[in-house]
Amino acid sequence: MDTLITQSNSVVLIRRKNPPFKGSWALPGGFVEYGETVELAAIRETKEETGLDIELDGIVGVYSDPHRDPRGHIISICFLGYKIGGKLIADTDAADVKCFGVDEVSRIEMAFDHHIILEDAFKLLNIGDYTSNK
Repeated sequence: MDTLITQSNSVVLIRRKNPPFKGSWALPGGFVEYGETVELAAIRETKEETGLDIELDGIVGVYSDPHRDPRGHIISICFLGYKIGGKLIADTDAADVKCFGVDEVSRIEMAFDHHIILEDAFKLLNIGDYTSNK
């Protein structure tokens, strides 16, 4: 699962520390642990990678293209989230974390299919004029 966190017309992205897509920017996210709900996994992974405490506010979509992840057929649910606490700091699988303006993200090389997720989210939220460069 992945989480899209918006703050003041910006989006929180992490720079991946590990393959696949090492060095690329991505939405915070990861895998659900055994016995964990997808919602709790989204909150946990976001905290681990960004330092932010979040509350979930809906779903952007479900992404299931069999080729979206080179590790195998991995399905992602992308949640909308907003900050309720914490301090923006990269941790665990993130080499860096940063807020990008809505107008900036279309020019960033994104990992996986996150450019599609961002495009869907911006349409859903009716923010910016995002069109991915893919």
